[in-house]
Amino acid sequence: MSVPVLDAAAWSAKLLELPRPGAANVTAFYEHRMGAICRDARFLLVPLDDHMVHRGDAIFESLSFMDGRIVQLDAHLERMKHSASVLSLEPPCPWEELRAVAIEVARAGGSRWGGLKVLLGRGCGGLGVDPGECRESSLYMVATKGHPLPEAFWQKGLTAARSDIPAKQPWLAQIKSTNYLANALMAREAREKGVNVTFSFDEQGFLAEAAIANVAMVDRAGRMLMPEFRHALPGTTSIRAMELAKAFMPVVLTDITEEILEQASEILVLGTTCECVAVTHYNGKPVGDGRPGPMADRLRHLLHDALVTGGVPFLE
Repeated sequence: MSVPVLDAAAWSAKLLELPRPGAANVTAFYEHRMGAICRDARFLLVPLDDHMVHRGDAIFESLSFMDGRIVQLDAHLERMKHSASVLSLEPPCPWEELRAVAIEVARAGGSRWGGLKVLLGRGCGGLGVDPGECRESSLYMVATKGHPLPEAFWQKGLTAARSDIPAKQPWLAQIKSTNYLANALMAREAREKGVNVTFSFDEQGFLAEAAIANVAMVDRAGRMLMPEFRHALPGTTSIRAMELAKAFMPVVLTDITEEILEQASEILVLGTTCECVAVTHYNGKPVGDGRPGPMADRLRHLLHDALVTGGVPFLE
């Protein structure tokens, strides 16, 4: 077998011809080393010697655009600051500048609905494991286009099942790390089980989270129960949902066994993309009467309005 050796010009030309399946959804991206925004997804690349790639030494946040507004921008950045502090990871620019760049990337993308990923890595430097190889951290942002979910999404609800993937260790669960292997396995598992989502449980049998969302339930007494954030990332959407729910129902952070979950009158999935959506069937059995319940509907509308009105505008 003979593998060609290409010079820089030939490599660049071939690079631009390679298929990029997700390129059509990318509207703009930013890399700190370049100090600029680009709209051509063919150049959306991360160096192999960035420890983000070969060590997973990085953190990220996924944000949504709703009607020209970045939803919960400051809440996401506060959580990113926490993750960064745990890893002793500093961005290559002040946090205020990072925030301003995020708005500029969203604006350059030009899509009123979609998303923004902000990735902060250890940086380039070598292929070893020591973070000391990296002189400066890396910062990438990617804006993507999207569209509002149809009303039918919430009217139909989701199906769920117990996950066979163990919940994350407590210290790792509190960091939004780019090491999302367990989450990816849960997404594949859901597809194999024929459900929309699966829920992980910790070693004591307590409910943790879904692959990319938090889980809550409404019990027979009309209380909203949420798992303690030990083995689950504190979601910005779930925290906002709890704040809103406290105005009309008791909200309790507590340990939830599967037995308690199976007795729920409603099960809710709370996340950046889905906002608040009901689970109609769990492990093949109906939740309540097998249809989205009144609390899910009420909280979803309250949450959506709060997220949009509180969003940071980036397009006129």
